[in-house]
Amino acid sequence: MTVAALTEPEIKAIRHSGEILAQAMHDVVDAVRRGVVVTLELDAIAEQAIRQRQGKPAFKGYRGYPRALCVSINDEVVHGIPQKNKQIKLGDTVGLDLGVVYDGMYTDMATTIAVAGSAEQRRLLAVTRAALQAGLRQVRVGAFTGDIGAAVQQQVESQRYNVVRDLVGHGVGRGIHEEPSIPNFGKPGTGSQLQAGTAIAVEPMVTAGGFAVTIDDDGWTVRTADGSLAAHEERTVLVTATGYELLTKPLWAES
Repeated sequence: MTVAALTEPEIKAIRHSGEILAQAMHDVVDAVRRGVVVTLELDAIAEQAIRQRQGKPAFKGYRGYPRALCVSINDEVVHGIPQKNKQIKLGDTVGLDLGVVYDGMYTDMATTIAVAGSAEQRRLLAVTRAALQAGLRQVRVGAFTGDIGAAVQQQVESQRYNVVRDLVGHGVGRGIHEEPSIPNFGKPGTGSQLQAGTAIAVEPMVTAGGFAVTIDDDGWTVRTADGSLAAHEERTVLVTATGYELLTKPLWAES
């Protein structure tokens, strides 16, 4: 299935959606670094940051998801649900995933931070960020989704980590999840070709152990089957003739 290129008004709206999202994510990251540990409080910060900028949380209510923000801790890969009794502790690896819709246009972004983390945690995060950049370097008109996946996989596996196979990056724009699917593994020259004027979310999900995952009884929280640490980075980009335009640019120092 081919997704139609975004119109100029849609491109203007998705750029603003991405700006709102980056600002809201900054507020959440800053809150974690300031010592906010109750994940439900982080969710409130995220939603307020989005709404005060005239956006709407893209995740809240999506297929029944109850919050604006996903907070995934340690062996949780994605979709961890913020709760009053779910708190962040020193030494935790914390994945933050957030989406925004503005004027009908969706953007999606994730980052992972370590709270007083170990050298091994910092290495996992650095490899995941490097994998994101490796994938983004493949983005341009006419490139294949397999080019992105192969670049991510090579970067991750060269450092003796694994990419999650059951979850993928995706198209984004008029909906939060669109075609094409973008696995974080594959072969160059395979999959769907990228089209000018479409938006995609590139999102490596990396584990320190095996790539198998399980889903908790809540129906949302995905965690590593072997209990190993996981990390997740995601950016929304607009595909252009010469590469891509980054729509969700981090506004915080990545460390």
